[in-house]
Amino acid sequence: MRAVFVQLQCAPGKTYEVADALYEKEIVSELYSTSGDYDLLMKIYIEAEDDIGKFINDEIASVPGIVRSLTTLTFKAF
Repeated sequence: MRAVFVQLQCAPGKTYEVADALYEKEIVSELYSTSGDYDLLMKIYIEAEDDIGKFINDEIASVPGIVRSLTTLTFKAF
């Protein structure tokens, strides 16, 4: 499993709806509200052989209320 962090920018007033929709999908390991350019920070785990771009597109970016995402891949935990 690979840990992947995704920051999400939500449409105004939609952050809580987006967070609820993501939890309903049961794909989120951790989800935080944040300050700055992005509204949510999520940690997900993806199988090593899965296509990360397709997973993000199909499972996350398709959630209504998400305007923009920024994905950060991880390599090693210390």
